[in-house]
Amino acid sequence: MRKLQGTTAKLFYLYVLAMGFFHLYTALFGTYEAYLQRAIHLTWVLPMAFILYPIGGKKEGQELADNSIPWYDWILAAASLAPGIYIMANYTDITYRMAQVDPVTTAQLILGSLLTVLLLEATRRVVGLPLALIAAFFTAYMYYGNYMPGIMKGLSFSFHEVIEQIYLIDEGIFSIPLGVSATFVMIFLIFGGFLEKSGVGAYFMEFAQAFTGTSPGGPAKIAVVSSALFGSISGAAVANVYGTGTFTIPLMKRIGYPPFFAGAVEAVASTGGQIMPPIMGAGAFIMASFLGEQFRTIMIAAVLPALLYYAAVLLMVHLGALKNNLKGLSPEDLPDKKVVIKKLYMMSPIVVLIYLLLTGYTPMLAAVIGIGAAWLVSMPNKETRMGPKAILDAVYTGAKNIPVVCIACAAAGLVVGSVSLTGIGFKFVGLVFSLANGAPFIALILIALVSLVLGMGLPTTSAYILGAALGVPALAKLGFDPLAAHMFVFYFAIVSNITPPVALAAYAASSIADANPNKTGFQAMKLGILAFIIPFAFCYDQGLLLSAGLTNNVISVLGGIGALFSMGYSMLAYTNHRIHQWQRAVFLAVGVACLWPMFTVKIIGVIATIVFGWLWREKTTG
Repeated sequence: MRKLQGTTAKLFYLYVLAMGFFHLYTALFGTYEAYLQRAIHLTWVLPMAFILYPIGGKKEGQELADNSIPWYDWILAAASLAPGIYIMANYTDITYRMAQVDPVTTAQLILGSLLTVLLLEATRRVVGLPLALIAAFFTAYMYYGNYMPGIMKGLSFSFHEVIEQIYLIDEGIFSIPLGVSATFVMIFLIFGGFLEKSGVGAYFMEFAQAFTGTSPGGPAKIAVVSSALFGSISGAAVANVYGTGTFTIPLMKRIGYPPFFAGAVEAVASTGGQIMPPIMGAGAFIMASFLGEQFRTIMIAAVLPALLYYAAVLLMVHLGALKNNLKGLSPEDLPDKKVVIKKLYMMSPIVVLIYLLLTGYTPMLAAVIGIGAAWLVSMPNKETRMGPKAILDAVYTGAKNIPVVCIACAAAGLVVGSVSLTGIGFKFVGLVFSLANGAPFIALILIALVSLVLGMGLPTTSAYILGAALGVPALAKLGFDPLAAHMFVFYFAIVSNITPPVALAAYAASSIADANPNKTGFQAMKLGILAFIIPFAFCYDQGLLLSAGLTNNVISVLGGIGALFSMGYSMLAYTNHRIHQWQRAVFLAVGVACLWPMFTVKIIGVIATIVFGWLWREKTTG
């Protein structure tokens, strides 16, 4: 990103502030009609792509020679305003044109084409080339699909129909993904800005240090706990790695963890933030909108798998520390527990947010109240007390991070619009059925692979949207619960961050740890093994999503706990002593049994975990 300077920086600050306050206003007093709200949002954000992101970026190891904005980017920024301003000025006519079957005008064709081209270029600059190419392909498919060969051959649509789909209705660019960015995501980004400025984010790190730092492998546990806390509000794996890893990775290396292991711990801990309630990232809000459910439904469904994920990582970190005789940090190097406990009120914004979401408040209103709570907790401490300038800076800090999410959602809308218009999703469903040969489990594997591949080249939100558009209909047709199907795609879009050959979170962590990226990625996969297994389990066992009744939910919780211990022992080849390879295999099988959907098998697995864990606690040889 360019670092704006002088008058340009000041004007940009005011521009972003105005955008932030507009979204706060609509969060408090009600949004405009969906299509109009989304158009205003994109019109505000799209010029930022050309102001902040240069056409070619920078070469590795080199800073941008000039942070000034070239004339052509000013022109592109100005041009990107035109399609949205037209919608605002002619909103009533656009709203009624479908009922009156009005033809697409020449002005609408020009502006719709302009918006599409500028959005694709903004996507290339801000999000990356892979999403830009995918969005461009699906956009072109609407017009050229009838020229494609074989199974890819589509229906014939006129240029007027294509522009109408992507520009003049809420099924293309202005579809649900952009709507989520225009409402929930924007407010939660501002909420994150207030958490940062109020000192709550820093308190998360202090809390993790105080209560885990002195135990065996303490720095690794600090990474896990702080990343869970930080990630639950940031929802971005790579940002989480850089936010906490610059502190935790050097500490892990200092006490004796190999660099690749230290990087892997941070990568897997940071990645899990996207599945940790209350916020979870933009994809979770989009999921709620796709399903037509309240966000608290998604939160409740996500909480057990997320806790099992982090508990498994903590267990493996602990076993790894014991296995390699690694100590914790000295209490003198860590915050005092009594002081940290006295500041426990710093957690109140998160507690308030969770309570409001669970009691049925809309996410937007809950986030606004959370913003107020964050401001209140900043007041007792002079160092973090938020005056008018700090409040404005918090709004700016949050709002200026919206381009990545907004533009990714708008570009994904091109894909959603194409799938809706052309029916290419049905072709994908047919292809999955053909390859799976009627076996639901094979279909799950295929959808998981598609989601992993999408996630390797795209941000999690975009990967989830594409995976959901293509994969969820196939899973639903095979009889899987819609919530489980969406969560399945969401999980694999997320864990692609730690899945080589393109594991973005692992690569970010390896750059801090000075370790081999692939070695870091494969170690992260081992630490995050439950994230690859639990999605298959909750597709067959709704208890893991806490939606199968009290008795079944309790049994699923017990099975999950048994699985995390069994698989932890298996992955690390260690209980409280090293174990044989055949014992590792037994623990792995027992772990799978703990997640098996049959009641009897699950109980046997839990009992076997307890029995084998007790019997094999003594030291073995070999």
